[in-house]
Amino acid sequence: MNAKELQATLNKIHEPKGYFFNRDKDKTLALLEALIFNRERYGYMACPCRLAKEDREADRDIICPCTYREDDVNDYGSCYCGLYVSSDWNKGLIDKIYVPERRPAEKC
Repeated sequence: MNAKELQATLNKIHEPKGYFFNRDKDKTLALLEALIFNRERYGYMACPCRLAKEDREADRDIICPCTYREDDVNDYGSCYCGLYVSSDWNKGLIDKIYVPERRPAEKC
């Protein structure tokens, strides 16, 4: 599966829930390619913006979509890595600001 195919598959799952891909297509495709790479490397799609421990259970909270996506998108309009965003974020109706890391330091 390539990045565009993954995007099409995930769109069907996440858009009805109010999560959209970043309208920056280059960034989105690069992140999706990194997820595919991590799936091949680790056996699961670990967030490409965080360091995986190569242990599915230890990384469970950062398997995309990560545990933190909902709060990030609710609070900032975007997830930590900027792959998933709200409709308002994509439309430019809210400021695009840095999303702080929510993952506890002991898990990093």
